[in-house]
Amino acid sequence: MNLVNLKDEQQQVSFTDAVKTGLGRNQGVFFPTDLRKLDNIDALLELPFAERSTEILAHLIGDELPKDTLAEMVTRAFNFSVKLEKVDSKNYCLELFHGPTLAFKDFGGRFMAECVGLFNQGERVTILTATSGDTGAAVAHAFYNKPNVDVVILYPEGKISLAQQKLFTTLGGNIHCYAVNGSFDDCQALVKQAFLDDELKSKLGLNSANSINISRLVAQVCYYFEALAQLPKAERDNVHISVPSGNFGNVCAAMIGSVIGLPIKKLSATTNQNDTVPRFVTSGNWDPKATLESLSNAMDVSKPNNWPRVQSMIDSDKFDKHDFYSRSISEQVTASVMQDIANLGYIAEPHTAIAYEGLKLDQDDNSTGIFLATAHPAKFKESVEEVLNQQISMPDVLQSALDKACLAQPLEADYKQLKAAMFETLLVS
Repeated sequence: MNLVNLKDEQQQVSFTDAVKTGLGRNQGVFFPTDLRKLDNIDALLELPFAERSTEILAHLIGDELPKDTLAEMVTRAFNFSVKLEKVDSKNYCLELFHGPTLAFKDFGGRFMAECVGLFNQGERVTILTATSGDTGAAVAHAFYNKPNVDVVILYPEGKISLAQQKLFTTLGGNIHCYAVNGSFDDCQALVKQAFLDDELKSKLGLNSANSINISRLVAQVCYYFEALAQLPKAERDNVHISVPSGNFGNVCAAMIGSVIGLPIKKLSATTNQNDTVPRFVTSGNWDPKATLESLSNAMDVSKPNNWPRVQSMIDSDKFDKHDFYSRSISEQVTASVMQDIANLGYIAEPHTAIAYEGLKLDQDDNSTGIFLATAHPAKFKESVEEVLNQQISMPDVLQSALDKACLAQPLEADYKQLKAAMFETLLVS
């Protein structure tokens, strides 16, 4: 797999090097130079999830990994279910929250852990990542107690749900967490600064587990194929997928799936009130505003790192821009849609509701819709119960985490403070 840095086309790397490097020169993200179509999609959709995912990843990655090794990695990483639930007469919800941390990030986090373990071969590595909610838990659990790996997680203090936070701030051991006095974009900016610091990179073996890491991105492609595999065959010809979007890695994976042959006709990247991309799609003007807090906090992102990847597929005509939609859904509408979906007999947290509303606004009469549920409703228990005025049950894994003490340390949104804290905690003389 040959990948190019989208900000510096002179930097071209293999999949292995892209995984180990994380972010390219000039803070550029890596992207494949060639996305070839898969053969015989219908036959592929008949395979079991893990076997099909191995074929998809082998197609994307190429011959860098032996097929049997890749199959073992996939089997270990994707050891939980994906469910497609019918919600109304023509729309389905793809539930991606059945993994160990009850969010879609488990797919990418666990596959990345498999890749890092294989590629680093005992060398010390420090995973540095920012989270707006679910990445932190998925990455922390995927790498927890892995030998020769430390994980540093930055999150915006008070701006993610308590359940999200406790899933990763209570682990300790090789998981080091910092509550940043700022927004997710501030956390993300600190991560980017760290990757420009040669001293930090060389002494700590720095890598990132955000969706900028290509291993996470390719893993996410697999569940879009599973979505169509679970659809009745008669409904696969005109599929419209709506993805709740913050950092735009998830919708990027859907677009990659379409480019390599998955029959997705239309794609909606639906945001909350942080509407940089919807405004850009309408006006052509890239103008990020200050990040706003919302019910759907995992999407409180004004400067999405993965947008250059999406833009590259649109600019190169790999994906038709006329089949790509992006809308912003207000807080008031989000709450109203949560109630509407509950009236259909389905409980949705705010991110899922936003995806459903985006789908309904853009969907044509003849299409089958799939909207994504990226997290279990209980991860947003307080807001879901307040909006719906009903109690929801708490899964054991969440209740156990909530009962534990938070081990995170406070941190200002200041790079010097972050670097000093990391050296003090991690540097071995």
